[in-house]
Amino acid sequence: MGKIFEIIDDNLKAWIDARPMWFVATAPLDDDGHVNVSPRGHDSFSVLSDHRVAWVDYTGSGVETIAHIRENGRVCVMFASFDSRPRIVRLHGKGSVSLPGDAVFETVVALHPTNPSTRAVITVDVSRISDSCGWGVPVMDKIGERELIRLHAEKKGEQGMVEYRAQKNMTSIDGLPGLPM
Repeated sequence: MGKIFEIIDDNLKAWIDARPMWFVATAPLDDDGHVNVSPRGHDSFSVLSDHRVAWVDYTGSGVETIAHIRENGRVCVMFASFDSRPRIVRLHGKGSVSLPGDAVFETVVALHPTNPSTRAVITVDVSRISDSCGWGVPVMDKIGERELIRLHAEKKGEQGMVEYRAQKNMTSIDGLPGLPM
């Protein structure tokens, strides 16, 4: 196994769309900076074209993905099969961050259920598409989605989320700029 794909075709798109969870890896340019891997989920990922993907980025306790993408754009998105057929797919590319009011933000957000935790949209222009066996990945069942991110945002309210982002999302753990305020 192990194949390089020219494009994200309909078959690969359908496989990606069926994944309830994926991982995003980024890193700062500084050798002493922290590499980051973030798990993602919910109905928030879109294949926009054969070389472009995007996801709705929810408010978190940190802002590493956004900070690293703003600094250097390098990103790898990884999908793994947890069902009976093992497979891993990686999308390498150059990312960009879109904020509320940007056309890309509005377009991608409209493709997914509304979530009060939404803070940005990450778009990736994909330059390498590959898969590998995934034989070491366990078989698991999805029980359901966690609603905690939505509930947390609803409890805080719009102004509370602005304050939370100002406190937690202004800079990365390495001091890189995160969300503008």
